[in-house]
Amino acid sequence: MFQLYKHNDTYYKILRDMPSHNFKDKKGVVQMEILKAWRDWLGADHVLRVQDRYLMCETIPEIDFEEIVYTDVNN
Repeated sequence: MFQLYKHNDTYYKILRDMPSHNFKDKKGVVQMEILKAWRDWLGADHVLRVQDRYLMCETIPEIDFEEIVYTDVNN
């Protein structure tokens, strides 16, 4: 079962939650190539940084709908 995360009114399905130190070199610089490789390998379309963690996520699309109003034609 996957967890959901809401960020700026958009919901994301968390595919993997990883500590940020996994993507830093000895100087503490984030290695974006490694982060992107993990994102692509997991099939994620978005990466969120939350505190000291990276969330590899899949965006949940917003559903467009139209409300249907019932009116009684017999009255």
